Amino acid sequence: MKIKSLLIANRGEIAIRIIRTARKMGIRSYVIKTIKEPNAWYLEEADEIIDFSESFDDNLPEFLDIDRIISSAKEHKVEAIHPGYGFLAENPDFARRCEEERIIFIGPSHDAIYRMGHKTIAKELARKHNVPLLGGSPGSVANAEEARKIAHKIGYPIILKAAAGGGGRGMRVVEKEKDIERMFTLATNEAEKAFNNPDVFLERFVREPRHIEFQILGDQHGNLVHLGERECSIQRKHQKLLEESPSPALDKKLRKKMGDAAIDIAKSVDYYSAGTVEFLLDEDNSFSFMEMNTRIQVEHPVTEMVTGIDLIEQMILIAEGKKLAFTQEDIKLNGWAIEWRINAEDVQSGFSPSLGTIEKISWPENEHIRVDTGVRDGSVITPYYDSMIAKLIVHAETREKALQQSSMAIRKFWIKGTKTTLAFCRAVLQNSNFRKGKFNTSFISKELKLTYHAEPDEAMLAAFFATYDYARGVQQFEEKPLQLEKSKVIAPWVLKKRLR
Repeated sequence: MKIKSLLIANRGEIAIRIIRTARKMGIRSYVIKTIKEPNAWYLEEADEIIDFSESFDDNLPEFLDIDRIISSAKEHKVEAIHPGYGFLAENPDFARRCEEERIIFIGPSHDAIYRMGHKTIAKELARKHNVPLLGGSPGSVANAEEARKIAHKIGYPIILKAAAGGGGRGMRVVEKEKDIERMFTLATNEAEKAFNNPDVFLERFVREPRHIEFQILGDQHGNLVHLGERECSIQRKHQKLLEESPSPALDKKLRKKMGDAAIDIAKSVDYYSAGTVEFLLDEDNSFSFMEMNTRIQVEHPVTEMVTGIDLIEQMILIAEGKKLAFTQEDIKLNGWAIEWRINAEDVQSGFSPSLGTIEKISWPENEHIRVDTGVRDGSVITPYYDSMIAKLIVHAETREKALQQSSMAIRKFWIKGTKTTLAFCRAVLQNSNFRKGKFNTSFISKELKLTYHAEPDEAMLAAFFATYDYARGVQQFEEKPLQLEKSKVIAPWVLKKRLR
């Protein structure tokens, strides 16, 4: 069936991303307007707006209101719903409701979402298909005493993880036996709040692995391929900060071995649509299955850049019942791509959210650079949603050239009005081990003495221009005391322009 209309149950950059592919495919797009973002950019990109802004319910956010989203889709005779990522993207009840109401859910079956979303079920499926696993509990752990007994067998450190979790929530590392009861309580409480499910399981904790994930595509006719790997090891508190494809740690032999394991996991639930299988890779190149994310990923653009395949388009075609137009042998990784997540966060204050209005945003544009964003001049950064405001993706023939391209692009990426992680991106680029590809998930804690990078003369120049502005203000006051304006401190990114 050809999809002619599509409701995007999401916002921000991923909504715009889906709208643009839908437009390319001749599909009419619908989006949801909320009282929290009444002037959001994605509203202008869509063909139709469904207004949810008349009511506001703190207990049930708009993008989590299954009944209202389903009834709105039916009222507007929308044929399909794309959930994007986050919100309801991995909610099996939402997928099931769509199926029951004969609305096409652009994603996998509700059964696949449920089984891969419940980490203990997913691990049991991996075990049955001989996919390597870390030692740990066979299922959810009932209490702290049971966790203590298992930890005693496999040794410390161990990690407690939410059985229904993801995104780093409901996770606690336990270094010593004396901490297990407290950490068990913290993990279960956080899991309950985040996922409405307090169950946790236990694994041996690998202290310094690499985090590698494989992009999967499958159709409803049993065909499955992987589109290579993404390197996701640069993280803070289990949250990814940048990704690249391919990984500097993999060769062809290891890529095939891990890719085959990823496909085996997907086959175990008759998977179709886009999905991602995540692994931990140890120093000796041994790997173990972590989880499968049954949705499009934030970092999907790097895979698109190196394969030339539009993953959103493929999701829609698969939902229409089309067969994959390519086999595993057709998939080629061309060049190197890196994605830099630019968040509205104050890096020097522990990556705390930075709210405000985007006064000005600009970036370089060429055939090697892609920017996915949901903000523009005048956009308001609110406390209601995730702090990511843009993704800068660069592509080049080699990793070295991709790093050069990144350095140029980040230097010319300019945001005024809120603090961002651009300084952190510059700090990563300055690190020699990162540039050599020698890093793992402990990179930030071990490698970065400062999580931000400043130009050597930045402080001196800032002081100079602040003094200049102050002196000019004094002069204005003496000439026209009633017209004195508050002296402005010039932002570091303006300094270079003045010096030129």
